[in-house]
Amino acid sequence: MVRIGVIGAGHLGNIHLSIILNIPGYRLVGFIDPDHENASLTASRFGIKRYDAIEDLLKDVDAIDIVSPTIHHFDLASMAIKASKHVFIEKPITHTVEQAKVLVELGYEGNVKIQVGHVERFNPAFIQAREFGLKPQYIESRRLQAWNPLQPFQDVVMDMMIHDIDIVLSMVRSNVKSIQATGVHVFGTEPDIANARIEFDNGCVANLTANRISPVEECEIKVYQEEACIRMDFLENRTEIQTPDELIIKDEAASQQLIKTPDNNFQTIPFMRELEHFRESIVSNRPTAVSVQDGYDALNVATQILEKIQSKVNIR
Repeated sequence: MVRIGVIGAGHLGNIHLSIILNIPGYRLVGFIDPDHENASLTASRFGIKRYDAIEDLLKDVDAIDIVSPTIHHFDLASMAIKASKHVFIEKPITHTVEQAKVLVELGYEGNVKIQVGHVERFNPAFIQAREFGLKPQYIESRRLQAWNPLQPFQDVVMDMMIHDIDIVLSMVRSNVKSIQATGVHVFGTEPDIANARIEFDNGCVANLTANRISPVEECEIKVYQEEACIRMDFLENRTEIQTPDELIIKDEAASQQLIKTPDNNFQTIPFMRELEHFRESIVSNRPTAVSVQDGYDALNVATQILEKIQSKVNIR
């Protein structure tokens, strides 16, 4: 039994709490959230203990699930690692690349498991495509969603595009040769739309687009490789593989397990899969699916993209 505590009880934190309670092999010890009203509601809703101090929570757990604002990730993760606790940390791994680099070093030194919450790695569309075999020569990704003024503010690169950056880096497995990027501010003070072109040493090129003010929702990645075009639809959990001889369609949408969250929304199984994998890596002493190094690599590329966009904005 893995004793786990959750730090952060916002929208995503409540999803994690719901899921952990549904995973055999976890014992949810309690949670921390600085917002007293929100924390009281969460404690009542789930019937779990609210802790006031991180030090007290760390004494009672084997692992910590960090679902707090990104600016706090580094301090919380560092404290947990130094206390020899396993760490699940939501993406982006930290607020800065320098902080992520320190966590990589701490991860190597400490005898703990660290997993970064890049949930799309566990989407059936990606899993199905990976089983077919991925050797990309050219990649296109589009992640579009409608504007939500109530959503906590974060630029579109760190909030949305970083998901696809992680997927692309996990597929290509080659050093980044060059990055070009552009973006525009429409409703916010940070980029609402971003486009990036990433070239790799092995010749692969990835073209990524993220848009948080789109009139339509879309979330797909297309991979072009020798003898195959692979389309992954992350909204429909559907994969289409076009070869010269046939079209292969794999669709898990109808069979997806759903978990009802306290706000009556339904979340698909990728959230459960990533937290299940985290537990299994602890119990079986196996590497995590999305390592601290993976988290650093995705943040490093995302930071370079954002810097290039911001430099163009400042020139205008």
